[in-house]
Amino acid sequence: MPKLDLSTIPQRQGSGYPKPFDAPCAQRTRQRLGNAGGLSDFGVNLMRLPPGGWSSQRHWHSHEDEFVLVLQGELVLVEDEGETRLVAGEAAAFPKGSGNGHHLINRSAMDAVYLEVGSRHPGDLTTCSDIDMMSAHADGRFVHKDGTPYPDG
Repeated sequence: MPKLDLSTIPQRQGSGYPKPFDAPCAQRTRQRLGNAGGLSDFGVNLMRLPPGGWSSQRHWHSHEDEFVLVLQGELVLVEDEGETRLVAGEAAAFPKGSGNGHHLINRSAMDAVYLEVGSRHPGDLTTCSDIDMMSAHADGRFVHKDGTPYPDG
């Protein structure tokens, strides 16, 4: 049956970023709904972001489109052009290769919940806008922009 039981899908807290870049995302939780449903062409994640939390480091993708839909609460979208408030029922889309780094921050007093959808292009390279870090989809390791690996990555 294609129906997913959310209570049985594991929640992962934090991120895979090396220290100290993991700290702003330490309390976020992710449920990989696409994986649980056996999807392979695109990923769908149910994300919960507590007050003060970040979705990720500000980043953009070379070969992967990304989309978010806020289900509950309020988030601030931070991108090259500035900041935009997103509330439940609002969405944002990030075309691949734009070079426009983005992330979400919860500056409210309550948890925010959103869906995150992205393609799973094997050649994708994620580049962080504000820090010296990138990651290739092929291996998932975080490296400096010159390719040097982080000590714990």
